[in-house]
Amino acid sequence: MILAFTGAGISRDSGIATFMEQPEVRERLYRSYAKKHPKAYINTLRNLNQVIQIAEPNDAHRALFEYGVPVITMNIDGLHEKAGSKPLTLHGVMPNEAEMSTADTLVGKPVLYGDPAPNYQVAMQEVSKLKEGDIFLVIGASFHTGIAVELRNYATYMGAEVIEIQAHAKIEVRKTLERLKLEGRL
Repeated sequence: MILAFTGAGISRDSGIATFMEQPEVRERLYRSYAKKHPKAYINTLRNLNQVIQIAEPNDAHRALFEYGVPVITMNIDGLHEKAGSKPLTLHGVMPNEAEMSTADTLVGKPVLYGDPAPNYQVAMQEVSKLKEGDIFLVIGASFHTGIAVELRNYATYMGAEVIEIQAHAKIEVRKTLERLKLEGRL
């Protein structure tokens, strides 16, 4: 079994910078910021949404779908869905245009830093199905969030091999999946 876990790095090649590359955006994605500065928070989401709306899945997103690899994602960009996958989304979704004016009051649209991730337990259940010989394929997920660290650690505990792809995801994901298929592991 292969289970993919993706972070912002998978979407970099689709033109979406990671939040680590955009500290001015990252600092505005905290619940405390949304409460204190609702207009600035909403403008931040609107700007982010404009980038997301024009982004298209890259070959990493498409390869995961084509090879039928289940995905757990921290991303809110919807690119896995555009590629055809049905990921388990840890950090919610972006508000739609009708919800944008009240986005500072919404929960899970998206999950903000400091908010609980509603699908965390479901993600842990998925990782708990891994066993020795299985693969936990980590793509573009940093070590800066507790969830990312915990899922990696749990996959290792369950006996799975953790394969990290942090750079050049649009090339490396397909190459890795093709290699695993040739080895009979996919």
